[in-house]
Amino acid sequence: MKDANFLKEHNARSLWHPMAHPGDSLANPPTIVTGAAGVRITDVDGHEVVDAVGGLWNVNLGFSCQPVKDAIAAQLEVLPYYSTFRGTSNDQVIQLAEELRDFFAPDGLSRAFFTSGGSDSVETALRLVRQYHKLRGAPGRVKYLSLKKGYHGTHFGGASVNGNANFRTAYEPLLPGCHHIPAPYTYRNPFNETDPERLAQLCLAALEDEIAFQGASTIAAFIMEPILGAGGVIPPHESFMPGVAEICARHGILLIADEVITAFGRTGSWTGSRHWDVQPDMMCTAKAITNGYFPFGAVMISERLVDTFEKDTTGQAAIGHGYTYSGHPVGAAAALACLAETRRLDVPTNAAARGTQLHAGLEALQARYDLIGDLRGGHGLMSALELVSDRNTKAPIDKQTIKTIQEVTYQAGTMVRVSGPNIILSPPLVLTAADVDQILSSLDAGLAAVS
Repeated sequence: MKDANFLKEHNARSLWHPMAHPGDSLANPPTIVTGAAGVRITDVDGHEVVDAVGGLWNVNLGFSCQPVKDAIAAQLEVLPYYSTFRGTSNDQVIQLAEELRDFFAPDGLSRAFFTSGGSDSVETALRLVRQYHKLRGAPGRVKYLSLKKGYHGTHFGGASVNGNANFRTAYEPLLPGCHHIPAPYTYRNPFNETDPERLAQLCLAALEDEIAFQGASTIAAFIMEPILGAGGVIPPHESFMPGVAEICARHGILLIADEVITAFGRTGSWTGSRHWDVQPDMMCTAKAITNGYFPFGAVMISERLVDTFEKDTTGQAAIGHGYTYSGHPVGAAAALACLAETRRLDVPTNAAARGTQLHAGLEALQARYDLIGDLRGGHGLMSALELVSDRNTKAPIDKQTIKTIQEVTYQAGTMVRVSGPNIILSPPLVLTAADVDQILSSLDAGLAAVS
């Protein structure tokens, strides 16, 4: 391997990073990770820290999950690739589809369409819901509704239903027919409402109003994360997602649950939808399905939609959509091993326990540091600190200050993610109580450095 100085100097000379200004990568070289084990990563200088980002929300089982590594290696020996386009399949993808059918049965989902990742899964769902309505004789249902602050990947469809201008403005015009309603975000919302239950009802009323304005017969689907992730970890009141489901069902609008982040235990439940006792029409998954060890995803489809597709006699149900790597046998083998290990370890139970510990520790930090304007989380291992320069005005913290907090926190032993004014925590679901203590101690050091 090239030495540390070479890697730091050459990183941005030949590489553009996602979600970063190319010039910034030249001026501020990124942390170069060269090793990982358990829940810790090691950088090019030999500095080891707890990874409180969990890769990118996806390394739920940590970096040393040997059964998944073994499954990948074994599958590479016998069938490194074959297509699942019409006329061919493979043994691993069939077994995985059966396992997922069982895993997602409580969510009312029984068919899988495989993808290469989260953005692919969202794009697939957006396309299939339009096709479903055409098969039902309702071709006018082409619009999509979603939440402001929601994140649904970076393909044109996903960017169009995204509720954050950072992922939209530079690429507009986007897909027409995408409309957004206020998110149940108690800290900042157009209603100036701080009561979560009341805010949920106001947002549901906004949904009803938007449906009436657009015309229910023009709307294909509503897509939402059960707990908003990249938008700043925004958990709704427990009444919100069931309320959305009821409104959608009443108006013939499909509900797509974007669970690229929340599926497989992160919320302390096996799925985010199950956390709120909702059965969506489709569910987008990826990330933790292979623990980040292989690019892979799946769209799960409810039994309610299956008959419409499978019993079609016109030929219009042929799915004119797919990816070269849909149902990749190595990815499927990794997912099978990952699912088995996820069940064996019962990761939602640990996520709930460690999430409670983490949230209590973050509450103590909020009481000590006025920089923490809002603390969000409390549902498994996904938390966010929204930092402000003034608690009374809620003025966001400046970029340099939050960057300093991130850097000091890293030097003190923990990698955290900064998104706007938010410090986001999404650690592996197998971390220990001692790991949580280290995260809190490191954050304490980072906050103290600027206070």
